[in-house]
Amino acid sequence: MKVKSFNPLMALVLIFVFGCSEEFISTNFKDSKDATFASAKKPGGGGGGGTSPLVYLTGDPTDVTTSTSFGIALIGGADSDTNAETAAFQFLISKSGGGDFVVLRSSGSDGYNDYVYSTIGGVNSVETIIVDSRADADHATTELLVRNAEAIFIAGGDQSNYVNYWKDSKLEDAINYAINTKHVPIGGTSAGLAILGQFYYGAFRGSITSASALANPYDKNMDGIGGGTFLAVNYMSDVITDSHYNERDRQGRHFTFMARLVQDFGVTFSNVKGIGVDEATSVLVETNGSSKVYGAGNAYFLQGFGGSPEVCQSKTNLTWNRGGQAVKAYVVPGTANGTNTFNFTSWSGSGGTAEYWSAVSGNFVRN
Repeated sequence: MKVKSFNPLMALVLIFVFGCSEEFISTNFKDSKDATFASAKKPGGGGGGGTSPLVYLTGDPTDVTTSTSFGIALIGGADSDTNAETAAFQFLISKSGGGDFVVLRSSGSDGYNDYVYSTIGGVNSVETIIVDSRADADHATTELLVRNAEAIFIAGGDQSNYVNYWKDSKLEDAINYAINTKHVPIGGTSAGLAILGQFYYGAFRGSITSASALANPYDKNMDGIGGGTFLAVNYMSDVITDSHYNERDRQGRHFTFMARLVQDFGVTFSNVKGIGVDEATSVLVETNGSSKVYGAGNAYFLQGFGGSPEVCQSKTNLTWNRGGQAVKAYVVPGTANGTNTFNFTSWSGSGGTAEYWSAVSGNFVRN
């Protein structure tokens, strides 16, 4: 089932209204000539809400079924027209078998449609669904389109909306069905990357800085750390992700997220993992867990190593030192052709640099 229509003027209004979110990223905002908006009735009387969510369609309105294979595209943000973005969408499309490509977001409009359908090419259709309420997330139109997808991409925006609107909804079930039963590929950028791990940082009150997180791991802006019962993406167990990594100096806060997972969420220090991705960089994970890193920045693969945090409590500087080896990191530079690699099964890579990360009284150290 396909739903279409929209007035291009509405797309500009949505961009200006929602474009100032902390985690929002402007990417390829081009109004597709094929895109329209419809306020269709709920199909079959099911789902939530009286009207369908906004759905922008580019391409063939007829649903197709193709042979798909699972994969993950992890994009660090600020990815418009970069080598990393091109490689990521080519990867997702190749694994979709040329079927129907669904973009999920809670703000913005159809900026990816023409890019994916025409610039990259090779898909039957591109559908962007604006899911900006729990009613939209539970609507039968949303559920059906996602279940019928051959590839899913979660755009940048505000990850607190993704958690608040999508978690424990029919959309959540549809995404998990698509990736785990149909084995379709999934990708995300910026806020879309932030929710692909088993654990996530929801940024419910605002985006925490590294300095504030290290000074107080329970700062009010740390509100939104959670997980375990949202998206179930293969190879992402015990993982928390972060984006815009080097550009926004997020290493220290990501390290603190990991400390909180050990302290409060029952993840053992040896199992807790983190993946950070710089802007204009992507990590493309194959069905077997092998991956390549594309683009101009680095990807950071972290794992707890030395022991649990020594001091992780409210209004107190974080100490997670363990002899300077609290977390081991493997930093992999991106390249134009994905020469450098990382294996999610063995948690080891090639072409990168090994480091240890630690913190003493809120002072973060990489060595």
